[in-house]
Amino acid sequence: MGKKGLRIAVLSNIPEVVNSLACLFEKLGHELTISVAADRKRSVTRPTDANTIAAPLVPKSIVAPDKESLESILKCSGPDLMLSWGFPWRIPDGALAVPTFGSVNYHPSLLPRHRGPHPEGWTIRMGDENFGVTWHRMEAEFDRGPIMAQRSTPAFPDDTGQDVILQLTSLGLRMLGDVIERTAAGEPGDPQPTEGATEEGFFGRDYAAIDWSMPVKAVHDQVRAWGCIPRPYSVIGPIGKVNGRSVRVIRTSRTQPDGDAQRVECGDGPIWVTQTESVD
Repeated sequence: MGKKGLRIAVLSNIPEVVNSLACLFEKLGHELTISVAADRKRSVTRPTDANTIAAPLVPKSIVAPDKESLESILKCSGPDLMLSWGFPWRIPDGALAVPTFGSVNYHPSLLPRHRGPHPEGWTIRMGDENFGVTWHRMEAEFDRGPIMAQRSTPAFPDDTGQDVILQLTSLGLRMLGDVIERTAAGEPGDPQPTEGATEEGFFGRDYAAIDWSMPVKAVHDQVRAWGCIPRPYSVIGPIGKVNGRSVRVIRTSRTQPDGDAQRVECGDGPIWVTQTESVD
């Protein structure tokens, strides 16, 4: 790659990610030439205008009205490389072909396991021993491109959804310097293995209601898994009755905490509900 920095376009609907990438690129000697968010009602966060996602170091931020507009937006900015992180649309082939060195995507799982949306939540739901981050080249099919970098980190049983997201975000940022170097050097990446591949969709109503007769760990993990799901979301969960009222359970503890908490009996013992939200 030499000493010359890259012009990098970022597709993301997460303002904090855009800011973090802008700062990281400056340290690495690259330029964040444009950031693009998707204008969609159910995006991770829905910006109302470009200023909502603008980072101090981003010269131009755009809200794309639809996926068909991505190719022309990218052509106008002329990026060497495109990064996608928390972007809700499948990116058309024409847009993927614009950057000189191609496009890479941040996926918070150990691909090919947990392809699809909300892999952090599925990692908890399926009881995996490790979380992970994969940077992969983007192709027409979701989450199937060659792997540019991959790292795992232990899945601790009491990490909240927010803990997990912050931990994996930090890990992904630390990996990105090497990913950019490999991509700019023209390395194709490593094909994803076929063994161990899984693909999961959005959380549905089948997982939205808490059954207090389940074991403590199952209830605790259900609450933690839903904590990884961005809001607003088409299904509200997890919902359970506490003190005779249906509430959204936000946080639980497997041991009695200090302060106020509601003890609820599960199938194999008590759990303590420490934070709820009304759904009335």
